[in-house]
Amino acid sequence: MHELAVTKSILKLALDYLEKNGGNEILSIHLVIGEMRNLEEDWIQRYFDYISAGTAARQARIKVKKIPVLFLCKSCGKTFSGNYREDKPLNCIYCDSHEYDLVSGRELLVETLEIK
Repeated sequence: MHELAVTKSILKLALDYLEKNGGNEILSIHLVIGEMRNLEEDWIQRYFDYISAGTAARQARIKVKKIPVLFLCKSCGKTFSGNYREDKPLNCIYCDSHEYDLVSGRELLVETLEIK
């Protein structure tokens, strides 16, 4: 259900942008969403359709680019992915180190708006 709160923020951002920069209608909103956000594109579109009724964004389509979860190993310097949801320690697939930083997967941004 956290898609609703996120979708409200997306709509507000898009309508604010339209008001400041001109245009008549928002045609599409391109999002970049990291896999760790656990947001479902279908639900974002459904909520968007509902809350945008009567606005300049009422016909807008949501388009999502998913970003995978990647880690950077502090020991060997290689980037790797792994199942961070498992109930066991996550280690580097190259050197088995358990010291790493999150590189991607938590993104949530509006990349572009298509306006008419």
